Amino acid sequence: MPTDYADELREALAAAKVAGDYVSREYADFTPIPNAAATISTHVDHGAQEIILNHLRAKFPTYGVVAEEKTPAAENPPTGDPHTWVVDPIDGSRGFAMKNGEFSIMVGLTRGDRVVLGVVVEPVADRVTYAVEGQGCYVVTGGGDPVRCRVTATTDLAQAVLTQSHSKRGAPPKAVVTALMPARLAEMYSAGVKLALVARGEADLYVNDYLNFHDWDICAGEILVSEAGGTVTLFDGGPVTYGGKGSVQRRGMVATNGVLHAETLSRLRGI
Repeated sequence: MPTDYADELREALAAAKVAGDYVSREYADFTPIPNAAATISTHVDHGAQEIILNHLRAKFPTYGVVAEEKTPAAENPPTGDPHTWVVDPIDGSRGFAMKNGEFSIMVGLTRGDRVVLGVVVEPVADRVTYAVEGQGCYVVTGGGDPVRCRVTATTDLAQAVLTQSHSKRGAPPKAVVTALMPARLAEMYSAGVKLALVARGEADLYVNDYLNFHDWDICAGEILVSEAGGTVTLFDGGPVTYGGKGSVQRRGMVATNGVLHAETLSRLRGI
């Protein structure tokens, strides 16, 4: 069994890079859809997923695969190996369709029910943030050298930056915002980008309060935060686990710099 996941990290980065190049080419010629629905999926989602899964299945033929789109490479995944690739080819497809740059490519690896590796690529920013269990979190921008990531040291929610999905224009503040009363909001379409923001110290916390989401929405991003020194749990404080029926997550997720975690969970109780 692998222990350092060096091979897996190399190939996950390689697969995400090729997919990112493809997505960038398609993005350049894509006609924006200003009112894109939250559920939108394009041919680019499918194409990127095929690139990633074909690459990873060729390199690790016994590993399972779980992915957002229904594509040929996602069919008939191997079983029996405790490792599973968890892939969201374009997280934040609405951001892609609107052409505002708020999307990412997410490649995670689980062993059993826990995540051990994560790669989040932001094609428009030419940035990749990645982490391996026990080895820290790093960011590479513009093909430069890896830089170690570290969460913020903010101790007061009143001074904190909360990253969340875009609010509807004219709508009252979300219940999470009212409960936490942060200093500032950083709104994004991609959970992968939001988790990377927390890991890189560009935001203090992220709260996912969707009633229904999936493993691929958070898997690659979760480990970025924990390896950067932060804390990620369910709303009840329990650990996030993967591989449930239908890859569905129903108990929310809270990612913070760690210092703010206990107070954040306390304020979110009942939401």
